[in-house]
Amino acid sequence: MKIAVCVKSVPDTEAKINVASDKLNIDLAGVRFIVSPYDELAVEEALKLKEKNGGETTAFTVGGDECVDPVRDDVLSRGIDQVIHIKDAEFQGLDALGTAKVLAAAIKDGGYDIILCGQQGVGTDNCQVPAMLAELLDLPQATLVVKLEIDGNKFRAEREIEGAHEIVEGSLPAVISAQKGLNTLRNKGLKGVMAAKKAVIPVKDAAALGLQGKLQDDRKVSIKEMMAPPERPAGRKLEGDPQTQAKQLVDLLRSEARVI
Repeated sequence: MKIAVCVKSVPDTEAKINVASDKLNIDLAGVRFIVSPYDELAVEEALKLKEKNGGETTAFTVGGDECVDPVRDDVLSRGIDQVIHIKDAEFQGLDALGTAKVLAAAIKDGGYDIILCGQQGVGTDNCQVPAMLAELLDLPQATLVVKLEIDGNKFRAEREIEGAHEIVEGSLPAVISAQKGLNTLRNKGLKGVMAAKKAVIPVKDAAALGLQGKLQDDRKVSIKEMMAPPERPAGRKLEGDPQTQAKQLVDLLRSEARVI
């Protein structure tokens, strides 16, 4: 089985994020990058499928130099066979559709039986790339998957929908996006960590993918301005005995918050 998995490097979810002076990007000074947590679930599922069915795993990541350490630390070290780094100045600032087009160009001729993604990258939380990738590759898809079964060239996926779970069945090849609950991440072993440090990560640019000059004028979404959320107003302390405080609270909920 040939397995592709798409991973994105994002700022550490515990990092303090500041807006850069151009108000179009975040300030990357001192920010550590990690593999998006949902993509880690896709990596784990790729490893499980290989263990069960044999074959090979290839991860694809789009971005700049910030991608290298995370894919070594959280992808190669866990056991993925190889990583393809897709890097080009033309790919900076891509919207979701542009990212999907780049991934589709890299994956389309690989003969992959299944393409795994996280349901969303926590850097942007658009939750659009997996579905767009499936459409561009003209493949079946199942998103927000919490359980996946493969039997020959068929898949059965349990996915989350609002207020319920849904079962989707289809044929491979297909695109599957991972939701929390799909699996539990394995611990990284010392052997994998050491091998990842030595691994060569090939780079493909726009020319290699046949995309040179084709995406710059094709962006549907652009960032006009980034800004930090407004600071929360200071809280208010209610004085008096419990009965008095309760009356004040009810009055405030009615007159200011207008929730009762």
